[in-house]
Amino acid sequence: MTESPAPAPALADADADGIATVHELIKGQRTAMLTTHHADGSIVTRPMACQEAEFDGSLWFFAFSDSQKVAQIQADPRVNVAFTQEGAWVSLTGTAEVVHDEAKARELWNPFAKAWFQCEPEDPKVALIRVDSTAAEYWDAPGKPAQLISTLKAVVTGSRPDDGGNATVQF
Repeated sequence: MTESPAPAPALADADADGIATVHELIKGQRTAMLTTHHADGSIVTRPMACQEAEFDGSLWFFAFSDSQKVAQIQADPRVNVAFTQEGAWVSLTGTAEVVHDEAKARELWNPFAKAWFQCEPEDPKVALIRVDSTAAEYWDAPGKPAQLISTLKAVVTGSRPDDGGNATVQF
């Protein structure tokens, strides 16, 4: 009799502290930069409005079904999603999938999406992009006053300034 393989670790079993930090750094950020691949292997990055507030390892975006990004994801699902704000940066690597799920689209639909798409979420021209994260790297720098003090201290002592925290998280 053979043993069944152990189940894959759940997201909760992954680096919970790192995942919590990633969530804190991207919480409330509406705009992300989504990077996809052209057929010739070159890359393209564009701003996207992130639709999912509670980060559980997946991110959601709306897109036009006939857009280049949708075609690129269908051809090569490897993507990167980057967030930046004053003193904090997050780069998520993952796999994207184009999803046509009316219930999820209705759940995420908002006045901004309605204004952008000029239709209802059930319209076939609306697609969802779900990005499932495989890894994230983040940088969390201290605020401006702390950076200034750290830099001045480094000048006086000859040490390196405190540039904050940096870590890589696997999902």
